[in-house]
Formats: sequence, structure tokens, C-alpha cells
Amino acid sequence: MGSNNNNNNTTQPPPPPPPYAPYQLVKTLTDHQSAVSCVKFANNGKLLASASLDKTVILWNAQTLTLISKLTGHTEGVSDLAWSYDSHYICSASDDKTLRIWDARNYECVKTLRGHTDVVFCVSFSVHSNLIVSGSFDETVRVWDVKTGKSVHVIRAHSLPVTSVHFNRDGSLIVSGSHDGSCKIWDTVTGTCLKTLIDDKVPAVSFTKFSPNGRFILVATLDDNLKLWNYSTGKFLKIYTGHVNKTYCITPTFSVTNGKYIVSGSEDHCVYIWDLQGKNLLQKLEGHTDTVISVNCHPNDNMIASAGLIGDRTIKIWVQPSSE
Repeated sequence: MGSNNNNNNTTQPPPPPPPYAPYQLVKTLTDHQSAVSCVKFANNGKLLASASLDKTVILWNAQTLTLISKLTGHTEGVSDLAWSYDSHYICSASDDKTLRIWDARNYECVKTLRGHTDVVFCVSFSVHSNLIVSGSFDETVRVWDVKTGKSVHVIRAHSLPVTSVHFNRDGSLIVSGSHDGSCKIWDTVTGTCLKTLIDDKVPAVSFTKFSPNGRFILVATLDDNLKLWNYSTGKFLKIYTGHVNKTYCITPTFSVTNGKYIVSGSEDHCVYIWDLQGKNLLQKLEGHTDTVISVNCHPNDNMIASAGLIGDRTIKIWVQPSSE
């Protein structure tokens, strides 16, 4: 008689994803004097750092969105930033051919890394924060020992400027992209090339990074395309389009706090948000007045920071209302 109740014991399908709630602009930060090149939230979510061609790095309180400190010392513009995993340090990459490691608690430079012979364009911290990888217009990728400030590897990685470098989640691999149209995977310990994922002269690879789970690589190319690659098979799985990216090294990212999204700036002055799985465009954020070069997502909250170039010079903070 009670057999109809057996349905209660069957495995329930996973709940559907929450309906998409549009992001809204909540704050515009206007303290940089030139193009804002990079925005990055600290891993603990308490701080936001921004870099600019005005040669400064600014630390912001990520809760109150107020300026905490302006870090000065670079003699040329700053292109990229990376946070240590404990959120105590930040590393900046500059056109002055150096990287600087800053203590984010007392706002001072603790080390200057010298060795690149041209503009340092990109930087990433390893998960244990003992290594830093940087890429430069000198076409090399350098791996640095954080304690000593010395290069562990100088990799002659590419035949044109290196546009991006990133460690995977356990720090064992590095991915690099270049204007030479290639995207390569490197062994962190030996500095050897394990795989060339893409090797086309055109279009230039303007950005690449590992996905949060470390299984995929997001690659941006200067033909308005963003692709998600399975680097173990060397096949691309998804392609995201609609944004404009033909000139600048725009830095897209992953958002995983609510739905799973891909977020990117664009040369049409907007921020684009796609559904990671479905590839469909979910929202286009309007408000900047120049190319949006950098976007970054808060590690815990449904918050995006976006940075505009010289005609804009602002950082905009966008928040997705809670669906609860």
C-alpha cells in the first residue's frame, strides 16, 4: 500500500541555478590621474588594489569603497597587480622594468625585483606566495623567489611581448600568452615548456589565465574572441563573443560567487557578463567613457570592479542584489 512513498527516497535532481539578477553601479572611484590599468580584490575580500599609468597603486577598503593608501615609488606607469594568497602583499609590474612587492598592512615597498630589460606587463603570485611569475616586452617569462627577490628561471618564452602570465591553483604550472599568437604551459619547477596550446601568428593572444578549478584556460585574442580551453586535451570548449577587443590587452575573469560567469571589459566602454556554461550574454554594463581594460570579481560577494583607460580614469563598482 505504501509503495507510492518510495519516491521520497530517490535522488533529487540538483536545484536550478538562481535567476540572473542584473548588476547595478554603486560607486565610481576617481582618484587616479591617468588610465587605470588594473583592479584586483585581495583574496580575503577586504581590500581592492588598483594600478594606473599615473605610476601609483591605490589600496581601497573593499567594504566602504574608500581610499586607504596611495603607494608611490615606480618611475613609470603600472600595468598589472597580483595579491599574495594571504592578502598581506601585493606585487606591481611597471613600465620602469621593475616589479615591486608592497606590504599591504603598512603600505611600504619591501622589495624591488630587477632583471627584465623592457616594460614588465604582467604578474602572478603562486598559491604558496613563495614565487612570483612575470612577463615582459623583453619576450621573457621570469620566475622569482619572493624571499630573495632573485630570478629562479629566465624563460625565453615568446618571440613578441608577453601579455599575460598566471599560475594554476597548486602552483605547479604557469600559462603565458603573447602578441606572437601563442599560448604556452610551463612547468614551474623546471621552467620547461610542457605544451603549446595555441600557436598562430594571428590573432595575438592578449590574455590568458587558469580557471578557478585549474582544469581550463581562458584565452582572449585580438579578434573579439574569448575562448575556454581544456588544456589537457588542447581543445577549446566554449567561445564568448559580443564584446569589442582588437587593440588592447583586456583582462577578463571568472565570477563564481552566484552563478558561474565570464566577465570582460570591452573597447566599446562596456563590461560584458556571459553565462559560463551556456555562453549566452547575460548583461552589458554601461557607464565608462573609455575602453574597460580590467575587470575583477570579489572572492565572496557579488561585486565587480572595472577600470577605464585615459578618457575615463575611473574605477566603477557594480553589485548584484542578493536574490534572498
